[in-house]
Amino acid sequence: DSVEDFGTPPYAVEPFGLRVTTLGQVKHTALLQNFPNPFNPETWLPYRLAADAPAALRIYNVQGEQIWELNLGTQKAGSYLTRETAAYWDGRDLFGEAVSSGLYVYTLEAGPFQATRRMVIVK
Repeated sequence: DSVEDFGTPPYAVEPFGLRVTTLGQVKHTALLQNFPNPFNPETWLPYRLAADAPAALRIYNVQGEQIWELNLGTQKAGSYLTRETAAYWDGRDLFGEAVSSGLYVYTLEAGPFQATRRMVIVK
């Protein structure tokens, strides 16, 4: 008897009504996917810090030009995953103008850690 491989299903099962819970200390600093994504007009940028660190988030357009920056100051080690704790971006640039639809990248710098992710704004 052989086991048939059906491959990856063409659908994803998402948990409903569950919350992310961290037990104990955060072991790794991480930049997570923004939510919602795609978004209009606002989004949250979640992250985790394994140690206290000065932190900053920067957003760049596809030409590599920095369009927004949020200096978070020295953040305590922990998880910043919810609307109440994650970094917030209202879809505006450094001049207060709403950005256009498209692909953007965001970078978290926290001490020696640096990570970048992509996000999409749809108007």
